[in-house]
Amino acid sequence: MLKVGRGAVVPPFMVMDVIAAANARQAALGDRRAVIRMEVGQPGTGAPAGAVAAASAALRAGLPMGYTEAMGRASLRARIARHYRDCYQAEVDPARVAVTVGASGAFPLAFLAAFDPGDRIAMASPFYPPYVNILASLGMQPVLIEAGPQTRFQPSIAALERLDPRPQGLIVASPCNPAGTMLHPEELAAIGAWCAAEGVRLISDEIYHGLHYEAPVATAAGIPGAVVINSFSKYFSMTGWRIGWMVLPPDLLRPVECLAQNHVISAPHIAQVAAEAAFECAAELDANVARYRRSRDLLRAALPAAGLELATPAEGAFYLWADISRRSNDSREFAARLLAEADIAASPGVDFDRGRGARYVRFSYCGPEADMAEAAARIAAWRG
Repeated sequence: MLKVGRGAVVPPFMVMDVIAAANARQAALGDRRAVIRMEVGQPGTGAPAGAVAAASAALRAGLPMGYTEAMGRASLRARIARHYRDCYQAEVDPARVAVTVGASGAFPLAFLAAFDPGDRIAMASPFYPPYVNILASLGMQPVLIEAGPQTRFQPSIAALERLDPRPQGLIVASPCNPAGTMLHPEELAAIGAWCAAEGVRLISDEIYHGLHYEAPVATAAGIPGAVVINSFSKYFSMTGWRIGWMVLPPDLLRPVECLAQNHVISAPHIAQVAAEAAFECAAELDANVARYRRSRDLLRAALPAAGLELATPAEGAFYLWADISRRSNDSREFAARLLAEADIAASPGVDFDRGRGARYVRFSYCGPEADMAEAAARIAAWRG
């Protein structure tokens, strides 16, 4: 019998299974009724017009779409660095920027560059499932910090102090998936200082920056030793273009470059052209955010009225983390019934929190605004 590597034995990313189930349900329904897609964080708006136009113009002009440098096109790296100056008043050398195949392609590069097999990497639970699954596939040990509403499901210094032994790394996400909460600027600064004092490498997932509604957002780009990961998928609405970036500390620049050269060669050339143009589309993108806010506000009223209590204030991203315990103690079964009976696809909480997730469901509200309004009406009428 042929061997299968241990790195391949990881749990599925359950959201992808829900996508398949929702596709099957839609095929069964045909044109009779639409399945409302609330299972995945994929904006319903599509890439901004300026990004599409730039890509189209480059193709019409015959721009060769070959490999770029492993760290990305120089002009895109410079534009990303300017973004940090414009948005955060943070000076970032373009040489510290690595363009990646989405944020999903950035995480393995960061983990391989910063850690060794056996290293312990901490994160708050609930968490984005691929953090744990990628770490496990690389032979690293996820360390889960059970977080609750008292800290908005974010890690606290008190919780970090209880980690013994200290981990080699810490992943934070702000705004976070699935809870939609943020580390406020003073909290991120305190965590960065703790990591520096304890010799812990900070990995800051900032892919939902730009999608924050009340509180200000902060970046870890100025924290010594930190790795920042971002993406064009969420605020920039470019999921299928598979383009993201990292801001790296000096000691990881060459390691990440060598890993990228060997693992991916480069991010797609045409996606880099489009991504650079997307920075000039703020008016269109901010209008998308305004739509997300309206959908959030509508659903924040509709879900509790239907017996689904909101566990967090939904400060950012485009997710609602709903406590379903008044109606079910099995989020997988609940999500399956919601799809079968109300034609709404949502993600069971066990994908994000293996201990407490049976009582939670994540609803994504970044789909078309009319769909989110229809979802509110269907949930109100559903008595499953």
